Amino acid sequence: MRLRIFISGRVQGVGFRAYTQRVAQSYGLSGWVRNLPDGRVEALVEGDEEVLCHFVKDLWTGPPLSRVDKLELIKEESDEPLIGFDIRY
Repeated sequence: MRLRIFISGRVQGVGFRAYTQRVAQSYGLSGWVRNLPDGRVEALVEGDEEVLCHFVKDLWTGPPLSRVDKLELIKEESDEPLIGFDIRY
């Protein structure tokens, strides 16, 4: 299963991308995470549906200085498998 996730709140400048990468890697998920110009964080993540549910719950928590106000989840089709989990700049 592949999800594109948009995270809103205080999610830039608080280590949210590094947190997302650590959590994704701990679950064995693939994909990437990046900051958006509008202050949100975007992640594209792929893996088992049940594991993705746990990952999304962890995103609501975020790192200590963050505050997540909203998560927008969009299910996508996988055209090519994602490998590893990167932070994009």
